[in-house]
Amino acid sequence: MTGQIIDGGASGIVAELAFARGGRIEPHANPNLCWFIVIEGGGWVEVGDDRARVAAGDAVAWPPDIGHGAWTETSEMRAFVVEFPPGSAGTPGVLEGRAAHLLPAGDPTGDDRAGGGASRGDGALRDDPDRIGPAYDPVEGEPR
Repeated sequence: MTGQIIDGGASGIVAELAFARGGRIEPHANPNLCWFIVIEGGGWVEVGDDRARVAAGDAVAWPPDIGHGAWTETSEMRAFVVEFPPGSAGTPGVLEGRAAHLLPAGDPTGDDRAGGGASRGDGALRDDPDRIGPAYDPVEGEPR
C-alpha cells in the first residue's frame, strides 16, 4: 500500500491511497473522524467488529476512537481518506438532504436540472514525467 497527502492543515487532511493486491492498513484507532472514499477497484473495510466489501463509489465513515482498517485480497483499490480533527468543521454530522431523481443519460427531455441529457465523460490520469522506476505494467496488476 502506498499513499500521499494531497492537502493538509488545521482543518484536516486529504490523502490518496493505492492498494496493490494483498495491501492493507492494519486496524487502528485515532481521535479523528475519517471518510474512506473508494475511487477505483475494491476491497474490504472494517469498523469495530463490522467488516464489509467496498467498491468504487462507496464511502465509509471511520468514527473517532473506533478501530478501523482496510485491505485488498485479489484486487487493487484506490481511495481518498478525508480526516477531520476533533472540533473542526467536518465533525458536526451528516447534513440532511434530498437527491433528485435522475433520468437516463441521453434522455430526450434534455433537462439537465433533472439529470437528463448527461453523458459519461471521457478522461484519463496525467502521466507522471517525474516517475522513478519502471513504467506501469497492467499485466502485473500493480497500481500506478
